[in-house]
Amino acid sequence: MARKRKVGNLMALAVLSVLAISPMHRYEIAGRLREYGKDHDMGVKWGSLYTVVDNLTKHGFLEVTGSERDGARPERTIYRITEAGRAELTDWTRELIASPQPEQRPFMAGLSVLSVLPPDEVIGLLTDRITQLENTITATKTQLDALEGSLPRLFLVEDDYELTMLAAEANWARALRDSLADGSFPQIEMWRTWHRDGVTPADVATQVEGGLHP
Repeated sequence: MARKRKVGNLMALAVLSVLAISPMHRYEIAGRLREYGKDHDMGVKWGSLYTVVDNLTKHGFLEVTGSERDGARPERTIYRITEAGRAELTDWTRELIASPQPEQRPFMAGLSVLSVLPPDEVIGLLTDRITQLENTITATKTQLDALEGSLPRLFLVEDDYELTMLAAEANWARALRDSLADGSFPQIEMWRTWHRDGVTPADVATQVEGGLHP
């Protein structure tokens, strides 16, 4: 079971991971996060970087080692990871790898209220989604192929996982779309009737609660 962390924002994990390499100031931290693609992997929100660094420092995971000035620019505070920070980094990573956690998935939210749309419209919407997923899959494959020879596989596993998940979602959406298009989806005619006859959500709920009949 996932435990509550003192700084639970995934951006904190990203910051710890780059500071494990070497001490740096916040501007450099942001540059490394972008360079390593952590903004994509962990949903980094750049506006919270300063707050996350401050909170990690407050809880003893980072410490200030000094500052530096570049010309006329303001002085920049340099941070390094502490032993407690290294322990937090490894413990948090173990938890994320070993323990499945519920995730907020907007697509699942849409599916949960799918009945508000007529099935023939859903066919078109799923086709749009499948096209976008296929484009993303192609772009991700191209990126992976370009990096394959220059980076150890260890540093590409998250991209491989993403590619597999995208392909699985595309296949699932394609199967749903096809079952709607060929009429094999259970109770599809009833679903169509609801929209054709203007059945209200309240009446739909009454039908569902009373038991469906093909």
